[in-house]
Amino acid sequence: MVTIHHRYAMVDGHQIFYREAGPRDRPTLVLLHGFPASSLMFRHLLPRLADRWHLVAPDHVGFGLSDAPTTEEFAYSFDALTDITETLLAQLGIERYCLFVHDHGAPIGWRLTLRAPAAVRAIITQNGNAYDEGLQPEFFTAVRDYWREQNPRTEAGVRQALTLELTRWRYLTGVSDETLVDPTTWIHDHDLLSRPDNDRVQLALFLDYATNLALYPKVQCHFRERQIPLLAIWGKGDPIFGPAGALAFTTDLPDAEVHLVAGGHFLLESALDEVVPLVRSFLGKHF
Repeated sequence: MVTIHHRYAMVDGHQIFYREAGPRDRPTLVLLHGFPASSLMFRHLLPRLADRWHLVAPDHVGFGLSDAPTTEEFAYSFDALTDITETLLAQLGIERYCLFVHDHGAPIGWRLTLRAPAAVRAIITQNGNAYDEGLQPEFFTAVRDYWREQNPRTEAGVRQALTLELTRWRYLTGVSDETLVDPTTWIHDHDLLSRPDNDRVQLALFLDYATNLALYPKVQCHFRERQIPLLAIWGKGDPIFGPAGALAFTTDLPDAEVHLVAGGHFLLESALDEVVPLVRSFLGKHF
């Protein structure tokens, strides 16, 4: 039986929860979750990789079991979430690593990569976007309206993403057999989204998400210059980041591996047996 450790660390005055598995003397894979999830999304993946790699999966501030200070107590932004992640890795003595990014975890991973290019040795992106082509218009229309103007109407549009209905939609859309997805996933996520004042936290991050699109050209330039090994595994039924986002990586990384898998946004819930061999093969070749 693989041992998964559930740990806490104090980072810049905030308690950060993270899952850790595998021998610490092996290469490290840092797994960064997306919205509205937590490191819980990696609960089935960690045991499948821990025999050969050291795995660290933190919960971002405001998510999961990490502290969720109010917007008055913490200035939420993707830069700030990156600061916390960067400091946590430094405290753990992790100097070089491979990234596994998903959704919100992707812009945090891109910032880590730009800040310390020598530290990030390879990247696995599972529906973690870096190109305009990947943005599904149906989903991002309300978000773009909120970026342009913050008022009760545009805020109401974005607040839909915090409802139980939309959280369930994220998990099930694009999945051919919905019985493969454990309902406790979206119920758990929604319970955490519903904590007092957490709505303001998520609205702040939705507003700041515009900075991620502004960062895309720098990320793409970095890819072209560094030619970092990259594996894109994409749920081709994802209603938020479409398959074009996966294929776009080959624009700047001709040797990138791209796999479009039947499934949706949370591919690890319904297609784990397809994802694991792809990840192990990639890590075996590059890490």
